[in-house]
Amino acid sequence: MSSIDRSQSVGGTRTYEVRTYGCQMNVHDSERLSGLLEDAGYVRAAEGADGDADVVVFNTCAVRENADNKLYGNLGHLAPKKASRPGMQIAVGGCLAQKDRDTIVKRAPWVDVVFGTHNIGKLPVLLERARVQEEAQVEIAESLEAFPSTLPTRRESAYAAWVSISVGCNNTCTFCIVPALRGKEKDRRPGDILAEIEALVGEGVSEITLLGQNVNAYGSDIGDREAFSKLLRACGKIDGLERVRFTSPHPRDFTDDVIAAMAETPNVMPQLHMPLQSGSDPVLKAMRRSYRQERFLGIIDKVRASIPHAAISTDIIVGFPGETEEDFQQTLHVVREARFAQAFTFQYSKRPGTPAAEMDGQIPKKVVQERYERLVALQERISWEENKKQVGRTLELMVAEGEGRKDGATHRLSGRAPDSRLVHFTKPERDVRPGDVVTVEITYAAPHHLLAEGAVLDVRRTRAGDAWEKRTTEKETAPAGVLLGLPKVGVPEPLPAVTGGCAVD
Repeated sequence: MSSIDRSQSVGGTRTYEVRTYGCQMNVHDSERLSGLLEDAGYVRAAEGADGDADVVVFNTCAVRENADNKLYGNLGHLAPKKASRPGMQIAVGGCLAQKDRDTIVKRAPWVDVVFGTHNIGKLPVLLERARVQEEAQVEIAESLEAFPSTLPTRRESAYAAWVSISVGCNNTCTFCIVPALRGKEKDRRPGDILAEIEALVGEGVSEITLLGQNVNAYGSDIGDREAFSKLLRACGKIDGLERVRFTSPHPRDFTDDVIAAMAETPNVMPQLHMPLQSGSDPVLKAMRRSYRQERFLGIIDKVRASIPHAAISTDIIVGFPGETEEDFQQTLHVVREARFAQAFTFQYSKRPGTPAAEMDGQIPKKVVQERYERLVALQERISWEENKKQVGRTLELMVAEGEGRKDGATHRLSGRAPDSRLVHFTKPERDVRPGDVVTVEITYAAPHHLLAEGAVLDVRRTRAGDAWEKRTTEKETAPAGVLLGLPKVGVPEPLPAVTGGCAVD
């Protein structure tokens, strides 16, 4: 590119687009990438830009077998656009960038920047360096340079927020490559976490989700085995914080003090995502999961005894190498016993670089598919039966944005119950905003949602709704050329809602 071309490409306001793949950790990292770029003077491209932004950032995931094919397909789609647009830049970050490093530039030489999971804060500097030096910049840090929460963040929701309490993972699950790419667990100081939450509440946020690769192992890095339960209780003392959730815990670290903190802290929601992965003890051993079926079901029993209305969800992998029909039957047994409100089921696929990818006994695709279909059918039936138990209950919902795809056609709105079940409700005469709270009676249950078809019983306008309205007004009245953007994600969904993600412990 000539110097004349460079000057043309940087004239005026430059736009950006961030494309995110994988788990909620990546979603939150993308909020930081957006914040960094806006702090550096970029503005978000209009919705539907589809590669027409001046800077396109791919925040990648490496846990699926075809993750690299998907990335290079998207990069190939952008190649002609970049060739025709002087000054356009493409950056690739996240887990696949950490894993493949120089391979990305070799396979896609039109990429300008490659950065890893440990140095996302360098993105604006690397983009500028690539522009000035006219060559790709590849910078992969081997360890965390600064805790990501110290970076600028562009929150996708005005009323609900992720709060990272740790990064990395100390487990060695044979199907997971995350520890190799994210590193060993690093915990934030409790005071820093609580200060961030208090600042968010001051801005109008009323729900937070504590986020970690293995969230309830929090404290192992700072030498306090009860640090997570103490953190939950501390969240209960923050005025204005109405809902606290967390994801994703590991059965190994799920101790009685955490259950007690959940039960005794009013703003900790009656919801638990507890990954099972398999109900078979031999398969769990091969996965290097440090619990067995009895331990897992024991946790579920304790949670239900302390929190009777808790909705419990899980992750399950079908077709792990060596899984027999008897092993699979044990998984079905646990599903029947645990009666999960929801299960996120995955057919095993090789994660390049993991021990499981090299194991003997890889299961034929046809067998995996047949088992998967049986598991899904069982869980669908249980989910529907459990949802039917909600009919007749009166629930408080936090009104959500973008969660009801048919709301416009049905003249309904959508919200999340305390246990995170999705509820579609009749639009009230009184104006309600995302972040506000409504009280409804459940009249109908489907396997994946509930309906409240009667009149809304109560509407409570909240500071969170005020924050959403303020952001919306600022967007509508912004000067031409400045694209602040609407929040497109409502209340953060539980971790497994992003399928194929890496936070599957």
